[in-house]
Amino acid sequence: MRRRTLLGGTLAAALAGCTSAAADADLRIMVPNPPGSGYDVTARVLAAALASSGIARGVEVFNLPGASGVVGLRRLVYERGNERLLMLMGLGLVGAQITADAQVRLRDTTPVARLVQEPAVLVVERGSPYGSLDQLVSGWRADPGGVTIGGGSLAGGPDHLATMLLADAVGLPPAGVVYDRHDGGGDLLAAILGKRVDFAMSGLSEYADQIESGQLRALAVTSEAPVPQLPAPTVRDAGFDVVFNNWRGLVAPPGLAGEGRALLLEMLGELAVSTAWTAARERFGWTAAYLDGPDFDRFMAAEDARVSKVLDGLGLAPTR
Repeated sequence: MRRRTLLGGTLAAALAGCTSAAADADLRIMVPNPPGSGYDVTARVLAAALASSGIARGVEVFNLPGASGVVGLRRLVYERGNERLLMLMGLGLVGAQITADAQVRLRDTTPVARLVQEPAVLVVERGSPYGSLDQLVSGWRADPGGVTIGGGSLAGGPDHLATMLLADAVGLPPAGVVYDRHDGGGDLLAAILGKRVDFAMSGLSEYADQIESGQLRALAVTSEAPVPQLPAPTVRDAGFDVVFNNWRGLVAPPGLAGEGRALLLEMLGELAVSTAWTAARERFGWTAAYLDGPDFDRFMAAEDARVSKVLDGLGLAPTR
């Protein structure tokens, strides 16, 4: 195997002098959403865990937002053969590429690995009149068109899908839901705090700090079991049959040589079992869901088909 200042283990010493500047970075991770988004949080925690574990220290994270990830996807596809570039992505980008009828698609990239799964959390501003999920659902049922739900993803993304599943579970037609789409978690947070939405659906990690500080109140989480660090019931325990998990992973540009992909998989496989990454997962309520190789290839293809079917059922898939 060629020597690279990308992997840990025997190469750890070679990484000691690396910096995070773009010119010196051994690896760059593109975030196709603005700072504060779930992708952004995951990418920066990932880079920190790589560094603290001694696996890779020269990792730069940068943001290239636009069209809920499609702008970043297009950039990645244009970087054909670039072994130093990865893009953080997940379920949200699967939906965005479909609804945008993008000219480039995730199938044009090189799948690398799925990293984690994460439930959605339903949050309100701390001064909200809704003190529980039951109270919120009562108000929503009484005036479906008068309740605005905020999310940080396009139709077909995790926030949108979780909202529609909840609406269906409480007896409201998804077509009548007032869903206000924002470009990532930072933009959505401003809308919540500014009281421009009545409640929001988002990834747990995006608002863990705001929930802990009391800025936001969590009313429910969509995981199957309660999240230990979150003072909120599951949606199912609150009486509504919804279990939903987002996922996040990494893809690389097309045309990646077999050895280049193998080196990335070696690095991420080492990360997946590291103490630093385990601690990060526990802090943010992420579930270990590592998947790579042909299994991840098949998972990506299945997710594309699944989300396309859901969007078609909602009348949101593009027609040709």
